[in-house]
This record gives sequence, structure tokens and C-alpha cells, in this order.
Amino acid sequence: MIVVLAGGVGAARFLEGLVQVVSPEMIAAIVNTGDDMVFHGLHVSPDIDIVTYTLAGIVDPAQGWGIREDTTHTLSMLARLGADTWFKLGDRDLAVHIRRTELLRAGWTLSQVTDAFRCALNVGIRVLPMSDDPVATEIFTPAGWLHFQQYLVQRRARDEVRGVRFVGIEQARPAPGVLEALHTAEMIVIAPSNPVVSIGTILAVPGVRDALMASPAPTVAVSPIIAGAPVKGPAAPLMRAVGLEVSVRGVAACYRGLIDALVIDQADASLSDDIRSWGIDVMVTDTVMRGPAEKRRLAEATIAAARTAARRRS
Repeated sequence: MIVVLAGGVGAARFLEGLVQVVSPEMIAAIVNTGDDMVFHGLHVSPDIDIVTYTLAGIVDPAQGWGIREDTTHTLSMLARLGADTWFKLGDRDLAVHIRRTELLRAGWTLSQVTDAFRCALNVGIRVLPMSDDPVATEIFTPAGWLHFQQYLVQRRARDEVRGVRFVGIEQARPAPGVLEALHTAEMIVIAPSNPVVSIGTILAVPGVRDALMASPAPTVAVSPIIAGAPVKGPAAPLMRAVGLEVSVRGVAACYRGLIDALVIDQADASLSDDIRSWGIDVMVTDTVMRGPAEKRRLAEATIAAARTAARRRS
């Protein structure tokens, strides 16, 4: 079993490559839920939906989120009725949130709903929320504490970042299957997701970091940073806010003590020795996932890095 710690778009694209190399039944993704938020009375799980839609083959390829060729008639009517519609939700996308909310109110857990949806959409890998308990990632700005979606989407990540917190994390428990997956994994991959507010949130769930550290499986991270900049999203200000250098060195520092190897882009090859000096193996390859072939090659390189790390362990 290959276990992947996953955020949204970057992780979903990496998983697209991984399922080309490994049977989907041999993959489990533990997905960040700190971005979850209620819109129009509906429970929205952005990262879970991005992973599910992508592997179902229905994601909007231009955006990396939402459903391909979706319409927004419902959102337009909500706006006419005075609703705040800064978070874009397509009509078919809304069907998912309506059904999720209905099932949660009926007593289902988020894990149960997620598994039912991935089966309905013919997704072969296991998709595990990091927790069934509510956790909210918040960003401290000059305007005060903002939910991550408010910071990123509503305010377009324009605010100065002064801090990050995960509200509810102390009470959160790993969702069913999360610790078991980490304990039994043959390989653990930290996907190229935001290390602070995607992977960091998962690792903050009590018990998850300890399970990762205790696992005998080789652990490999794929850097979301190339040549000192994130491939996508606001990783740079968030990394700086928690004292991390915005570079592959910063990614390595963030995961130091957790990973055996780091996969970095060719543009950062000159930093390999710095990272190796910390006892972390380095795999240098093309990490930009332009299409299916590049996604597959990155997955293959990541598996190769894990196998090399495992041999060095033994």
C-alpha cells in the first residue's frame, strides 16, 4: 500500500500519475480537511472534492478544481437573491455538497460520505479525510483571523500573513483508517501540496505525526517549490510566516525528521548537497506536471526515490 498525504490540485495531479504506475487499489490518500467550510448552508470539502473529481476524470482541467463544463445557474440566482457568492460553486458541484450535507445531517461521518462518493464516481483509490472532526485553518492578517478560504478566495491572498492556526485540531481524531494506513504502508508519499496549510494541517491531527515517524516505510516528499516559487497557490507568504525559507531547502526543513528523501526539480539541483547534509536523500527530476506523461514520470521517480531510501535503511 502506498499512502499519500494530500492537499488539493498538486496532490490530485500527482495521484493521476501514480494510478498510471500502481494499481489504484494499492493507494490510499489521506486528505486535508482544514479548508472545509459551510457555504449556503452546505458542507464543502474542497481538497477531498478536487482529489475525487480529478481521479473520476470529471475535474475542470483549466482550473484544477470544480467539474468540467459545469454551469452556474444556481449561483447566479443566489446572487440575485442577495446571497454572498464569492466562492464559485457549479450546479453539478452543488449536487455533491447538497448530498454530503444531507448525509452528514442524517448521522453519516465525513469518512463514510467520502467513501460513498468515490465509489459512486468510480474512483479506485481509497480517499480518507484526515479527520471526521471539524478543523478550520485560519490565517492571521492585519484584518484579523480569516478562514483560509476567505484569505485565499474572497480576498485573493492579498493580506499580509502574520500567523496560521488550526482551530479544533486539539480535539480532532484521525479518521477511521488513517492510522492503520500509516502503520501498514509500504511507502509514504507527501504530495506536492502546501507544506503549511495542507500537509501541515494533516500532520497536526493528534497521532498522525507520531504514526508517520514510527512507520518503517520509506517516506518521500515531492517539493511544491521550484526555483524559489510555488507551482500554484500562496505557499510563499505562508512559509515565510512560519519561518521557512521559500525554497526546496525550506521544504526539507519543514519535513526534516519525517522524510527519508525529497524529490526536487532540475532547477534546484544546485541545492541537493545542502539537503543531503541533513541526512535526506535527493531525487532530481522534472517535477512540473504538464500532462499525463510528466505526471507518470514524476510518480515513477518518487517510487524510485522511496526504494533507494529503503535500501539505504536496511
